[in-house]
Amino acid sequence: MSSDLAHTSRGPYRFAVATACCTILLMMAGAMVTSNGAADSVPDWPLAYGKLIPPLIGGIRFEYTHRVLAGIVSIMTLVLAIWIPFAERRPLAKKLGWTALVLVIAQAALGGFRVLEGYPSISATAHATLAQIFFITLVGLSLYLSSWWQGNLAQLEDRGAPRLRVLASLMTASILVQLILGAAFRHGAFGIVPHLIGAGVVTLFIIWAGVAAKKRFREVRDLRRVTKLLHAFFGIQLLLGGAAYWAVVRAADESQPTVTYATLTVAHVLGGALTLAAAVLFTLTCFRLIPSSARVPADSHAVKHSPERAGA
Repeated sequence: MSSDLAHTSRGPYRFAVATACCTILLMMAGAMVTSNGAADSVPDWPLAYGKLIPPLIGGIRFEYTHRVLAGIVSIMTLVLAIWIPFAERRPLAKKLGWTALVLVIAQAALGGFRVLEGYPSISATAHATLAQIFFITLVGLSLYLSSWWQGNLAQLEDRGAPRLRVLASLMTASILVQLILGAAFRHGAFGIVPHLIGAGVVTLFIIWAGVAAKKRFREVRDLRRVTKLLHAFFGIQLLLGGAAYWAVVRAADESQPTVTYATLTVAHVLGGALTLAAAVLFTLTCFRLIPSSARVPADSHAVKHSPERAGA
């Protein structure tokens, strides 16, 4: 990687990371709206009760905070999409930037539809799903803009079956589906059973992918790091899932949301998003280090006997 390319990508990379972090706050604010029963506290959109700043009372506080953060993230995404073509030569970086912008516009429109037309079990679930897709697009873009991705990395030879790239992709897809099932449960589309089944499938894939990575590439530092990150977030998410389920049952008995219920369910939503982000980083790391062909070409920088060099 040339020093000029590293320099021009540094600004967009940092801004992409900042946008992804703000998106985490946005998703937490959205979860607070749902957990506090504030989704219908503001009946109009894009204004609130016909004003730019409505009275910040009751559930309006949660809904308005969510809208303000959505506006900030939208502006940041627009700046990022415009900035990247001036700093990047790679076509995929530009496409990812514009894709993120299209997603955030669609997300805003879907949020407006939820307010104006209702159908919460469908529109709210779709809104939550698109939020996750937008988030992982930013995560992927951030990694793609990083100096690590653009570096001269040694390539690994994966002789296992199924290949780690395939396992990682299936794992990430299962986590995304699980988050959709969780959103559908939170918004009343169906019961908790599909979500519980999904949790079992996700657990299987995360363990399978983690064991495969450790067994095949134990000495590769980059894969070790993302595996530890994935397992840490998933372990925390399992604990939060149990706590959130207890909070849901307790809130149902008390017939109204409580502070404990809101806190635990928001934490569970956050844990799910971070687990998905870690899975995306794990998957993209596999794609960056392991070639698509079954075997590494003879003239490549293959790592066979000294895989530690891949993480240098």
